Amino acid sequence: MKTKIRLKKKILKNLGLRVKYFRNLKGISQEALAFQIGVDRTYIGAIEQGSRSPSIYCLFIIANALDITLNELVDITIEK
Repeated sequence: MKTKIRLKKKILKNLGLRVKYFRNLKGISQEALAFQIGVDRTYIGAIEQGSRSPSIYCLFIIANALDITLNELVDITIEK
């Protein structure tokens, strides 16, 4: 059970880093991205910190707002 929890945390942390990377690459603030996709800024911050697990729909909307594909956004590697 602990292994699954650790894996989930790693996945969410790496996903958050991807969102932050592409957001910074595009020069968009958390607030601007949140406004663009219709969520609160704190939700974007929580995703980037790895403390929220966004739905596939939310990830799709984020990817579109960042002008990248969903595949690019979720292309993460987890080291074991």
